[in-house]
Amino acid sequence: MAEVMPVTRRVRTRQGVMAAALAVSVCLTGAKFYAYHLTGSAAILSDALESIINVAAAAFALFSVVLAAKSPDPSHPYGHGKVEYLAAGFEGALIILAALGIILAALPQLLSPRELPRLELGLLFVAGVTLVNLAMGLTLIHFGRRTHSLVLVADGQHLLTDVYTSVGVLAGLGLLHLTGRLWLDGLVALVVAANILYTGGRLLRRSVGGLLDESDPALLERLVQVLSEHRKELWIDVHRLRARRAGDRVLLDFHLTLPRDLPLEEAHHEVKELERLFAEAFDGQADLLIHLDPCTQPVCPVCGHDPCSIRTYEARARSLWQRQTVTQEDACLPPDLETPKK
Repeated sequence: MAEVMPVTRRVRTRQGVMAAALAVSVCLTGAKFYAYHLTGSAAILSDALESIINVAAAAFALFSVVLAAKSPDPSHPYGHGKVEYLAAGFEGALIILAALGIILAALPQLLSPRELPRLELGLLFVAGVTLVNLAMGLTLIHFGRRTHSLVLVADGQHLLTDVYTSVGVLAGLGLLHLTGRLWLDGLVALVVAANILYTGGRLLRRSVGGLLDESDPALLERLVQVLSEHRKELWIDVHRLRARRAGDRVLLDFHLTLPRDLPLEEAHHEVKELERLFAEAFDGQADLLIHLDPCTQPVCPVCGHDPCSIRTYEARARSLWQRQTVTQEDACLPPDLETPKK
């Protein structure tokens, strides 16, 4: 199992990696524009325009990871973690704008191509920048996954898109250099724009999903695993489980069915036990709300609590806790037990 990184270390790692990415993006953007200055290539200009977006996105992403690290306060009781989804959406929108700018720059070169001076030197600059971008993109994705940061992963994927763009530019301009077909410069730029539009759309989709609290199957599976590994006979059933992420924090709520003759103090103890389990599982970053349901006749056949003075039906099975069942609105009963008979 991968090492679980402490929260404070995750925060420092995110901020340090994002600051480095911003500095690198500024330098690489300057190098690409210098390559465009040397060659006048629309394809290289398209690559440079995308790099401007890299700089803007990295700056916004750095701001978002700093803000997301702030603790909850009276104005933001659930924390500030959702700013990361906003940052990812902002980056996706910028990518789409960059693609539109590339199309405008590429059409004249496709329809009325012109000579490209000092092309070999320009390609050397682009090749060097591409290697650095590849290393930085993979680094961002690695640390984004380790620290559960959508912003770092999104920015890393953006840089990898820039790498694919640059590789396409190098291939297209290399072919232009060999064949002398100048219209390839504009064609390559248009292909680059199409790829960027696709990537921007995917980032926007993920951002909207996060802002709308779209279901996270991997997170739900982890929650079910924690519940199942520590299941007690007193915990008759779990249903209506909901969960979402906000930066480091995991916000979850569910209904827990307990014996209806269980004293209030003991029921409260079970809730505290669950809070402790989830706090340990998510490094103290789990906010838990549990609604307690008393057991009723329909759940008798799936209740393993024994001895029980109020049982009206014999225990015949135990409810199976899986993602598909614990997220249901009501207690999960096998079909032949939903309407038990004496």
